[in-house]
Amino acid sequence: MAQSSAAATQLRKELKQMQKDTDIPGISCGLVNDNNIFEWEVMLMIPDEVKYYGGANFRAHLVFPPNYPLMPPTFTFQTPIPFHPNIYPSGELCISILHPPEEDKYGYEDASERWSPARSPEKVLLSIISLFSDPNPDSPANVEAARLLREEKEGKNKEFRKRCRACVRESLGEE
Repeated sequence: MAQSSAAATQLRKELKQMQKDTDIPGISCGLVNDNNIFEWEVMLMIPDEVKYYGGANFRAHLVFPPNYPLMPPTFTFQTPIPFHPNIYPSGELCISILHPPEEDKYGYEDASERWSPARSPEKVLLSIISLFSDPNPDSPANVEAARLLREEKEGKNKEFRKRCRACVRESLGEE
């Protein structure tokens, strides 16, 4: 319970700092329930100039474990779920910095790419926003999105772009 109490204290401090800091572009955070510091509601506002996803506002939940910061939070997009190679259709996000700090048994990730207690929620959220600028189709959570992105880059079709723009419109309440 001491770890959970320490985690709660740290999370209160980090949330307060993020809410106060006006230099963090594209991120808004609050609590899902005022009595639970371990579950945050997040709004990610994707910059207009980002190809495919520019102008979108995506809602998500960032849930911290009782042993935070030793273990990473989980991040799940809420409806609408972005059509993205690194986002599962369920809304769960596949990004190395949210993987537990132990050694990758499959050998795909360096330990330096995985969770570290030195990472803050702010750094995590900024990394997630940057993933919209640079999707990784080589490590897909959504195989269809990865395939369509590759085809788009090869000039074969524009289906990826269409699906992303529909997602952006839905995130803005236009569909």
